[in-house]
Amino acid sequence: MARKTTPQSPPQPSVPLWRRIKRAALLGLVGVVGLVLVYAVALRWVNPPTTPYIWSQGRQFDIAQDWVPLDAIAPDMRRAVLAAEDANFCAHWGFDMAAIRGALQAGGSYGASTLTQQMVKNVFLWHGRSWPRKALEALLTPLVELTLPKSRIMEIYLNIAEFGPGIFGVEEAALHYFDRGAEDLTLDQAARLAAILPAPKSRDPLGGSGFMRKRVAAIADGAQTLAREDRAHCVRD
Repeated sequence: MARKTTPQSPPQPSVPLWRRIKRAALLGLVGVVGLVLVYAVALRWVNPPTTPYIWSQGRQFDIAQDWVPLDAIAPDMRRAVLAAEDANFCAHWGFDMAAIRGALQAGGSYGASTLTQQMVKNVFLWHGRSWPRKALEALLTPLVELTLPKSRIMEIYLNIAEFGPGIFGVEEAALHYFDRGAEDLTLDQAARLAAILPAPKSRDPLGGSGFMRKRVAAIADGAQTLAREDRAHCVRD
């Protein structure tokens, strides 16, 4: 008797290597985007344990940081930071388009970032000037604005901002420079801390140079203007 043979299915064509790599890369990208989204939402309630920049600085300096809630930071400090870094913070959605247009009309390159952009850079990305980082910053900034209230963005920013070599957060800065907590800062002290934010390793808040005196006075005046015009309402307790 002849033995019956089972019909064999035709061999499946193998998936080209480049397609497997492309699929793996796409899945990896989706995974990274998902993790970033989850982390961004979690930041509404969870303080970031560290940041890429703080971690990198920890290899050079002893890090000093003491997290405090927004209501433990003097209102003058919040307004001074807005006056120094982002006066339209309460009005924009992550990008200050008026400032960008002004810079373009002046013929210069747009360099100043909003507080949200700076917070995104500090929490999620690395420091340095590069197009990939700026592109990622541009993608993440609207996400952070959608998921976090302005007051929380300000709280995170003030607690991870660098105020000197190894000095992170406004509470540690207030203790280091003025021997008091962030909630007890005067307007002058707040303006001095805000004045060093663009260059915390080279500027001294206790310095008496002509530049510092003018800068501190301008920031203090701007903070008072924001208070009078109620333009810092989004960072109240």
